[in-house]
Amino acid sequence: MGVYLRPRRLDEALSALARPHTVLAGGTDFYPARVGRAIDEDVLDIGGIEGLRGIEAGPTGWRLGATTTWSELIEADLPALFDGLKQAGREVGGRQIQNAGTLAGNVCNASPAADSVPCLLALEAEVEIAGPATRRLPLRQFLTGVRRTALAPGELVVAIHVARPPHEAESGFLKLGARRYLVISIAMAAATMAFVDGRVAAAAVAVGACSPVAERLPMLEAALVGMPRDRLAGCVDAAHLAPLSPIDDVRGSAAYRRDAVVTLLRRLLAGFAS
Repeated sequence: MGVYLRPRRLDEALSALARPHTVLAGGTDFYPARVGRAIDEDVLDIGGIEGLRGIEAGPTGWRLGATTTWSELIEADLPALFDGLKQAGREVGGRQIQNAGTLAGNVCNASPAADSVPCLLALEAEVEIAGPATRRLPLRQFLTGVRRTALAPGELVVAIHVARPPHEAESGFLKLGARRYLVISIAMAAATMAFVDGRVAAAAVAVGACSPVAERLPMLEAALVGMPRDRLAGCVDAAHLAPLSPIDDVRGSAAYRRDAVVTLLRRLLAGFAS
C-alpha cells in the first residue's frame, strides 16, 4: 500500500514532492483509472490547501486557483470573456463531476480531449508552477503531448492566469460527441473575439480532440480580423486546419473529424453575430 498525504499548506506539499507522489485534486480521473485494483502509489491530495482554491480578479487579469472546481467557475461572477470556459464546464460530465473536478486537474491530465484546453488556449492562459523556483508558462508550452506536461519533479501547478485583453472580449465553445452530455469529445472548438465598432479587432481560435494537444488556428485568426460580426462563419476554410493532425479511433475517423471541425467552427463563429 502507498502513503496518502493531505497537507494543509503549500510548503508542506512541495516538501512532500521531494520524492515522487501522484498528485490528487478532485480525483475524477484518478479513481476511475484504478477501479478494481489497490492504490499502491504514494498519493499527495492537494484538496485541503485553501490557497489553491478560488478565483481572484486584479488590474492585469484573473487568477484561477488550481483546485477551483468547475461548479465554482460556472457560478463565478465573470465577464463574457469567460463564457466559453463556463460552457465547457457545463459539459464536463454530470453535476457530481463538476462539483469535484478541478481546472488544473483537467489541464494536468493532458488528455487530447480535455474540455478546458481549447478555451484556455483561446484565452492565452498561462500556468503558474511552484517548486524549487516559481515559474509561469504559456499553456501550449506546458502541454507537451498526450498525457505529458512540462512539470519537472518537485513541481506543482498552483494557478491558471488569464490576462485582461486590450479590448472587451467575449468567448464561445462548441463540442461534438456521440451524445449531448457525459461524453468524451470527438472534436471541439473555442474562440475568443474582441470587437471594435462591430468588427473583429482580435481573434483567438483553438480546436481540441483533433491533435495530440489542442491547437490554435493562426490562419483563421488572421482571416477574421477586420470582419463584421455577421460574416464570421463564412471565413472558415478547410485550409485553416493545417495545424491539426486528427486520428482514426473508436469515436470517429480523421476525415470525419476534419469535416466536423469546419462545421463546428462555422456554428461557433455564427454565434457571435447576435
